[in-house]
Amino acid sequence: MSQPGPTAHADAAPSAPESDAHLLRAHAEQAFAAELAALAAQDDALRPPSWRLSPGAVVTYLLGGTLPDGTVVTPKYVGPRRLVEVAVATLATDRALLLLGVPGTAKTWVSEHLAAAVSGDSTLLVQGTAGTPEEAVRYGWNYARLIAEGPSAAALVPSPVMVAMREGKVARIEELTRIPSDVQDALITVLSEKSLPVPELGTEVQAVRGFTVIATANDRDRGVNELSSALRRRFSTVVLPLPATAEEEVSIVVQRVEQLGASLELPPVPDAVEEIRRVVTVFRELRGGRTEDGRTTLKQPSGTLSTAEAISVVVNGIALATHFGDGVLRAADTAAGVVGAVVRDPVADRVAWSEYLEAVVREREGWAHFYRAGREAAG
Repeated sequence: MSQPGPTAHADAAPSAPESDAHLLRAHAEQAFAAELAALAAQDDALRPPSWRLSPGAVVTYLLGGTLPDGTVVTPKYVGPRRLVEVAVATLATDRALLLLGVPGTAKTWVSEHLAAAVSGDSTLLVQGTAGTPEEAVRYGWNYARLIAEGPSAAALVPSPVMVAMREGKVARIEELTRIPSDVQDALITVLSEKSLPVPELGTEVQAVRGFTVIATANDRDRGVNELSSALRRRFSTVVLPLPATAEEEVSIVVQRVEQLGASLELPPVPDAVEEIRRVVTVFRELRGGRTEDGRTTLKQPSGTLSTAEAISVVVNGIALATHFGDGVLRAADTAAGVVGAVVRDPVADRVAWSEYLEAVVREREGWAHFYRAGREAAG
């Protein structure tokens, strides 16, 4: 699930260490340090080499549960348990893990929390873009030292992947299919031979046991920089789905909004569930091309309308209600965000939104305020 507010949640904002309290967004291993410590203290199952927790404890950390001493582990991801078990089992083998799905399905969120639970470090990250150089995957050089001293170990600048290999940790690669194909292929030797040659120094870095890679990719990026068959064979792919039901998605949004609101120091908003449910309903109907009752077919907008975007719309609405309203989340606070998420193509999407307003929203009982706000926001 790279956008703010992934498709995952915690039951309450975790208590971060006091030294991290000033951070806008703590890393998973910082924010959930107490839970990770409690899991490690009570985890007597077999742990793969270099792992901080056993595979079973990693699954508990992701999906939540209550430990024998009564410690409550908050769920970080809402989805099929078997998918999480397959992902964790993959990390315990010599294969890398590819998390695939549409935008907003918590790929980045799951990747971060898996790395935090397995390695205690989620920061060994390569952000994939069209301009990602090979040095981001292999290594670079401190050119001042390189010119002054020539190639040396001191002049070499290791990539996050190289650091993970040396330390037996998890390296994360975001948006793998956005990376140019020739840079992607630099991973083949790393994943197959578990080594990274450094010909300038006549040496290599061999991976310590525990090293692995978690990559993420959007399935809508197919055709951008397709993975070669040689590279794809090195990954086990787990597809993360959108929430199966409206209630599941509402639960995710409610809990994640609470967590983000706490980190942004926004006051709790009373009775926000009704408006959250409305936003989720709009997103689910438009991205599915059909109303909840199945009676009306709808034009689908060009955007993804993911759960992550729903979370962002609601958080923005809460900020509006807090700073420019009476502190109660209303349709007028969320309508502009909904329109902004829906109308990406100013021509086709505007038509889809207008037809949805007139054919569905206008006729729906209790939605009159949202109908007026939606029309006003669309201009």
